[in-house]
Amino acid sequence: MNMEAPPTVTAPPPPKGLEEMQLPIVMMRDILLKTMFRKNLDLVSDIARAVCLPINVTQELVDIARSQKFLEATGTLSANAANEMGYQLTDAGKARALDALAQSEYFGAMPVPLQVYREQVERQSIRNIQITRAQLVNAMGHLVLPEDLLDHLGPAVSSGRSILMYGPPGNGKSSISNGIRDALGDKIYVPRAIEYSGQVITVYDPIVHSKAEEEVDDPHSLRRRRTFDTRYVRCERPTVITGGELTLSMLDLVYNPTARTYQAPLQLKATGGIFIVDDLGRQKEPPQALINRWIVPLEESKDILALQSGEKFEVPFDTLVIFSTNFHPNEIFDQAALRRIFFKIKVDGPDQENFLKIFALVARKKKLPLDEDSLIYLLQEKYPTIDNVYANYQPVFLIDQIISICNFEGIPYQMRPDLIDRAWANMFVRDEAIVK
Repeated sequence: MNMEAPPTVTAPPPPKGLEEMQLPIVMMRDILLKTMFRKNLDLVSDIARAVCLPINVTQELVDIARSQKFLEATGTLSANAANEMGYQLTDAGKARALDALAQSEYFGAMPVPLQVYREQVERQSIRNIQITRAQLVNAMGHLVLPEDLLDHLGPAVSSGRSILMYGPPGNGKSSISNGIRDALGDKIYVPRAIEYSGQVITVYDPIVHSKAEEEVDDPHSLRRRRTFDTRYVRCERPTVITGGELTLSMLDLVYNPTARTYQAPLQLKATGGIFIVDDLGRQKEPPQALINRWIVPLEESKDILALQSGEKFEVPFDTLVIFSTNFHPNEIFDQAALRRIFFKIKVDGPDQENFLKIFALVARKKKLPLDEDSLIYLLQEKYPTIDNVYANYQPVFLIDQIISICNFEGIPYQMRPDLIDRAWANMFVRDEAIVK
């Protein structure tokens, strides 16, 4: 079985000098002053870590601020930092820092210009990934899936294009989406913030992005680990999952009027990864309106965002979008919208054979002994009452119910027809009139 690791993503190289930053000098100087003011820093090595720049580039900025009388050397060497010279804000520097903070509260990591970020997005595009059947099976090994479902899923994921999964509830559409995420496997570089037109947009979000473990140099190795631009964070490919709470406004830039800074919308945070729209059709917005919002990104691999000023600009859209719904697509979309979703995959309930496989797997995991007579009772007496419609969630539900009953009754875990009756009664609500 071929389980080759995905190719390593090319890391963004650290800037060698200010001329490579492609940011306005005034903006970089002000971020430096704000960071020193807010964090009370005075050593170039500490400042460099805070603004996520190499020490030599940070020293260039310090020298510029010093030449403009915003910084001055303290005249003392720090014994704790290899005899580094200390620097402090002058009165003019403090005034400039306060004035800059009034314009924008952003400080810390220097942002990456949008045009530079676009280049990194291309280097680590999700469309560069080719998922093998072995990788997909390995990532979904905990799921019992029909073979033909993997036949459809594999090419869909490898294409990096949009996917619509539809079918009755409780059959693992969400679990399949998570399995696709796990199959990707490699790491990408997420900018802490990007810059456009003098505005800073924060992108890295610890809630969305899982920081990868730091790579440590092997002291016995002749090859040293390559460094990368620390304005980026090395992460697992991101996964953003939204459900019934999704609104169109959540796909716009988020402006904080107090801090005067922007936060990237969900789809921009998901760049290089997966955006899962679960329970499509349960949102306040009509499904058609949500799909219409995605038309340009899905077709042109770019999204259009707007600043508070109304100025619109393009950002990369490099995301595998997975829509998941319990409705038939023809009920919630017109044909034009369906054409724009590249793959449509029906996720049905299991047949009886796969249902029994799932039941046995769950029972073994939860340490419930199987009983053949009770299983025959379940299949011959209970399932005909619902037209023998099986769903992936049912084994877990029934077994959890039986275990809860056994715990309550103080008896060993076991399967009996009467316990199945009690468990079954909780799986469905009987249609009846409620007297008010």
